[in-house]
Amino acid sequence: MSVSPSHSSVARGTSPQSLFGYEVIASIGEGAGSLIYAVRDPMTSQVYALKHVLRHADKDIRYVQQVEAEYQVSKQFSHPGLRKSYDLKIKKTLLRKVTEAALVMELFDGQPMDVRPPSNCGSICDIFLQTARALESMHHLGWIHCDLKPNNILLDQEWQVKVIDFGQTCKSGTIKERIQGTPDFIAPEQVKCEGVTVRTDVFNFGATLYWALSGQKIPTLYTLKREQNSFLLDQKIPTPRDLNSSVPEGFSNLAMECVRTNPAKRPESMGEVARRLEVIQHSVSRLAKPAKPLPRAITFS
Repeated sequence: MSVSPSHSSVARGTSPQSLFGYEVIASIGEGAGSLIYAVRDPMTSQVYALKHVLRHADKDIRYVQQVEAEYQVSKQFSHPGLRKSYDLKIKKTLLRKVTEAALVMELFDGQPMDVRPPSNCGSICDIFLQTARALESMHHLGWIHCDLKPNNILLDQEWQVKVIDFGQTCKSGTIKERIQGTPDFIAPEQVKCEGVTVRTDVFNFGATLYWALSGQKIPTLYTLKREQNSFLLDQKIPTPRDLNSSVPEGFSNLAMECVRTNPAKRPESMGEVARRLEVIQHSVSRLAKPAKPLPRAITFS
């Protein structure tokens, strides 16, 4: 999903003129059961992103519930790497049946990472360091994202990060009644409907990092038909360095540690992941700089 009007994937001609009192500027993206618009408040001229959900059938109530959940979480955010929500609008019939909902959010002029992937290890390190710090801020509030993946990381022209889409976010320790997540990035405990923790986000983060470094998606318990011998995966899958020799060994190792099948063997926090990325960033930037010429030897005659 992109929030940049210049990169819209939704036909502008289908946009309504207004929604819930906001003037619609442009269609800028799509989400699960929703359309996203750039809108303007006619009273203040402030511009926002608005996620609009229409309930066409009874089963669509889950999309309304997701924007309600996203609002309860993201209205608390203050970190610049997390997209904040400002208001939730819901329309109901006289019989109190929900017909549509709108989530009013911060507008961020960026594209998803899978649309605009970084091309070198330095950029990847910087982007994932920003992402780790944003998730660390979420975790301090007690929330687990549960669905980090490339198209939930937006990047602007300066490669600044905005983490989005908190419809599956829940409190640490939550045991969900059904499998939720994206198959290529989902943690084993999510597939098994076990309690989610900070280390669940570490796995999602690691699977996303693996994709960014190698250009390939890591096999997960979900994509392997939920086979119970998944503990063998840690030894069987190729590392990012195996697939891309330009990836520094320490960077490759971090990605592999994050996607360990046993949560206890992953890094224990996003703070730890961020600190290791800072070390990698320093090393990558040092190697990227041209070597200074050695001083000429001084001789005496």
